[in-house]
Parts: sequence; structure tokens; C-alpha cells
Amino acid sequence: MLKILYAGSPLASAMVLKNLAENAESLGVEIVGVLTNPPSTRGRHSDLIPTEVAKCASEKGIRVFEFDHLMADARDAVSPLNADLLVSFDYGRIFGPKFLALFPLGGINLHPSLLPMYRGCTPVPAAILNGDRTLGITVQKLALKTDEGDILAQAEIPLDGTETTLSLMDGDGNSSAVTQTGSQLLKKVLGDFSAALANGEEPSEILKKFGSAQSGESSYTPFIKKEDGIIDWNLSAELINRRIRAYSPWPLCSTEFNGSKLTIVKAELSENKTSEKPGTVLPYQKSVGVEIACGEGSILVAKELQLQGKKAMDYKSFMNGARNFIGSVLG
Repeated sequence: MLKILYAGSPLASAMVLKNLAENAESLGVEIVGVLTNPPSTRGRHSDLIPTEVAKCASEKGIRVFEFDHLMADARDAVSPLNADLLVSFDYGRIFGPKFLALFPLGGINLHPSLLPMYRGCTPVPAAILNGDRTLGITVQKLALKTDEGDILAQAEIPLDGTETTLSLMDGDGNSSAVTQTGSQLLKKVLGDFSAALANGEEPSEILKKFGSAQSGESSYTPFIKKEDGIIDWNLSAELINRRIRAYSPWPLCSTEFNGSKLTIVKAELSENKTSEKPGTVLPYQKSVGVEIACGEGSILVAKELQLQGKKAMDYKSFMNGARNFIGSVLG
């Protein structure tokens, strides 16, 4: 039986954990523990809320380990589990050499890009921002350098240009394109490792047996900052719409209207053109949406908007209470 320690924190990672836990027996795998971030404070009363991975692990009866840093205390807590392999997806912390040395088979990581493209922490937003027609999924060996480990499995997900980071990662809360494809790849890799271990192969031989070095041109994705979501209406509607989709659910894309923050939650592109100044709210067409002039004469059609201090609304509800909005220049 292949014993694994799973590391992750947000909802997408929890969905992958759930899938693995429900198929563990058939894969010849035992999830002996889960490593996740400590609870965070939320709400008016600063309640401590566990991560989605911690919630999932508790529901499945899997022991949970929560650390701010992976120092000696973390190694001491995890070592008695005698896990063969570390499996990580969206954990958000770096595994040092001492920690990785606890696992005879090392560690593997699920990364949503076709490595070596889009290494780093924001591969899904990067694919949307660049207008890619496919999103890659890779299972790689964990290495000391970020996302530079050998590749164990890869797959592609077609994109139609309407996806958001939220829809690709979290989907409906039970599954998403990334978690479905990623889970299938992980199950294949874990099945291969489990079979090799059951055949009596030594960990060192198993590590040599699977994986191939990354090849091709590499690229790196940056941290996303809150100010990245500020809309520059001089950009084309296509580029602005990509940002709206890439920065959902965070930091979202916003502009200014009458001194207040206005978030464009969802939008579409118009085939029409305009000569109005970028940022100008065009005459309202109830059957279309809120049209806003952008760079190159292009037009963005806002479908869902949120004014500071209010809830997000569909464009019809928003326009019912939006005084002096038509003809205003945003930003």
C-alpha cells in the first residue's frame, strides 16, 4: 500500500483530495495525513475558519496537520506517519530539502499549465490573460527550484474564451475542469507508483523509472497585486475582458464612477465600434447590456456590476438605480 501525505489548502485542492480519498483503495493508496494552512480569521467576530482541505480531510476521517512554517516541529509531527510520497496541489508553501527527505519516493505536485510554460503561482490567470485556447495540467516531481521537476503526466483542457479563473479552478464547488483532469492524472501516476512499490521495487529505482526532464522554452508567472485589477479603458475591450475573467475571483476588475469604486464582475465583447472616448458609458440598450467605450474604438458590454458598498447586480437591476450613469466617463 502506497502511503501518501497530501498537501493543499483551497477549494480546488479539496476537490482533488476528495476524489483521491474516494478512489484510494482501488489505487492501492492510503492517505495517512493532510498538510494544510492554519485556520484564518474571517467575519465580524474574527471566527477561525479552517481551510477547505482541512474540512474535507475531517469529513473523510483523515488526520490534519496545520503549520505556519515547515520547520523542525512540522517534520517531527509528520515523520511518524512513515509516508512514502508527498502529494501537493495549491498548498502555497515551499518544501525544503529536509522536509522532502522524509519521503522515500519524494514528492509530486499538480500544476495547471503545460510546464515549463507558466511556472509559478498564477498559471491559470496567465493563460486567460494571454488568450490561450488551451489550459495545460501537469503532474511533476517536486524539486527544490519552483516547478522545475521532471514531468510525470500532462494533459490539455480546451478553452472557448469565456472561462474565468474561478470557473476553471472551483467550478460548481464539486468539480471543475482543472480538478477533474488533474485528479485523473494524479490517479494514473499514483497507480503506477503503487504498482511498482507492490512489486517490491526499491524507492530509488521507482524514482528513476518514472518521469522525464522538462523541455522547451520556460516562462514564469508573477504574483497578482490588487492594483492589477484597475481597469485601463484605453486598452481594447478584448484585453479588458481577459483581465475581468483572469482576475475573478481576486482581485476583480474595477473602475471609478462618481468617486466610488465600480466593479465589473462579468462582461462580454461587442462587435460594434464607437468613436467615443474610452471609458464613456454609451446609450443604454436594455436587451444588450451596459456598453462602455474602450481603446481602438472597441466596446465592452458589462453584464454584472457592483457599486462600492452594494451587492453585485445584473445590468438591468443595476441600471434601475444608476443615476447619471449614461454618458459618464469611468476611471
